[in-house]
Amino acid sequence: MTIGVLALQGSYNEHISALRRLGVKGVEIKKPGQLDNISALIIPGGESTTMAKLAEYHNLFPALREFVKMGKPVWGTCAGLIFLADKAIGQKEGGQELVGGLDCTVHRNFFGSQIQSFEVDLSVPELSAQEGGLPSFRGVFIRAPAIVEAGPGVEVLAACPVSLKTTSSKSDADTQEVESLPEQKVIVAVKQGNLLGTAFHPELTADTRWHSYFLKMLAKEDEPAPTTLAVVEGGVDLTAGQTPEIEMPIYQ
Repeated sequence: MTIGVLALQGSYNEHISALRRLGVKGVEIKKPGQLDNISALIIPGGESTTMAKLAEYHNLFPALREFVKMGKPVWGTCAGLIFLADKAIGQKEGGQELVGGLDCTVHRNFFGSQIQSFEVDLSVPELSAQEGGLPSFRGVFIRAPAIVEAGPGVEVLAACPVSLKTTSSKSDADTQEVESLPEQKVIVAVKQGNLLGTAFHPELTADTRWHSYFLKMLAKEDEPAPTTLAVVEGGVDLTAGQTPEIEMPIYQ
């Protein structure tokens, strides 16, 4: 099992490190031909406009769209979620190219600017039911997007309580769209078929359950899942309240 991580910009090293802690090989993907040699793909967080320009420069978009259409598992975190969305709003002038496939509308900077980044405990019943551990997950949101509309075939895995006052820094048009939401919660994690999307950064925590969850999406394609999917490096049980040793700086 070899998992590719799009390595144009952003937190791809952190994803590769998390995969390593699960005993799975992660490789950097920078060119279209490299997609032929992997079983699944992670599109990491970063600066989505920069990532899109680099992907366009390397002619990656056609290959990425074909990879999605093949049914292989693809997980987008933060900027990667924007990539996978069929529609994105709140973009810079001129917009950006998208891979698409995920039947949802993503607001690019829903939670505001870099200085408005935050952490919050998210209720994750599906993740907890499949992977064990705590019923919550510490979501790290860095200049984060959010899903403001999801199609009928999209399974919601996590939602974040939100004050609609956070939209005050956005344009009037985008504010109008956000304030039309029926509840003061916004979707931040979804799954649709072979696609997984999270608005936050699981790779910046010691909790590898989202990576384990993603790998089991691949296992459902008749490939064996690693036996260490529910643990972190050193065999530390996440429910025991211990902090495992890690190789890279992470948010605790």
